[in-house]
Amino acid sequence: MKVIIVGPKLDLFLEIGPQEPVLDIKRTIERLLGVPVHSQTLSIFGWELVDGLDMEDYPIISDGTRIDLTIHQITAHLSNPKIHITIKFPSRRIKVEVDRTETVRSLKEKIHILGGSPIRRMSLHYAGIEMEDEFRNISEYGIRESSEVVVFLSTATCRNKDEPPARRLRVVVETSSSLLNAAKIPMEMKDSCSVKELKEQLVSSKALPVDDYIFIHKQRIMRESCSLRWHGVENGESLYVFRGTVTRSSG
Repeated sequence: MKVIIVGPKLDLFLEIGPQEPVLDIKRTIERLLGVPVHSQTLSIFGWELVDGLDMEDYPIISDGTRIDLTIHQITAHLSNPKIHITIKFPSRRIKVEVDRTETVRSLKEKIHILGGSPIRRMSLHYAGIEMEDEFRNISEYGIRESSEVVVFLSTATCRNKDEPPARRLRVVVETSSSLLNAAKIPMEMKDSCSVKELKEQLVSSKALPVDDYIFIHKQRIMRESCSLRWHGVENGESLYVFRGTVTRSSG
């Protein structure tokens, strides 16, 4: 498919594949425009495209999509707040760029985007120590360039019989411009409700027409059978809905 990279005074047309990594697209931009990878931010609808993901992780990107390119001016290496660390999942490792002032909570949110791991089930460990205080800066735990953070999950299932009682959430379901002219639909429901139940409520109340939909939370595709709690949805957050279905290749 062909996408358009929109930057300062330029429209760059690129041919990319569905499994094209975000990082490879940045490298292509560096080769064509001379803009260093670490000076680039790619985004769509205000969402930053994360280096550890590829185009399949962003179902809203299709032929003709415009991707915004922001170029950051790096004044001096020593003043650069960014560092590169390794996130170790049970079956893989991913190298990511983070800010030195990142909190444990914001790092968990970034890991949720990269791996789809529910924030509520996630615990992070560095040098054998659990990073318990979510509001502490990661540098306070001694994390620096090339550090490795290990991700542990309390469970890998959507439902857990030991979960605390359900609580009510107020969320906003935001539609794309092709649906209801980019409407914002307030919803109140239990956090134990599944994404499928959320979709059924939206359709039955005629807030959405009958169709197939993809729901997005923090840049990750939500699973229909899993609850809002499992996805780490918090009170007041936005969920994004687009027409379409998700198919995963068997290989």
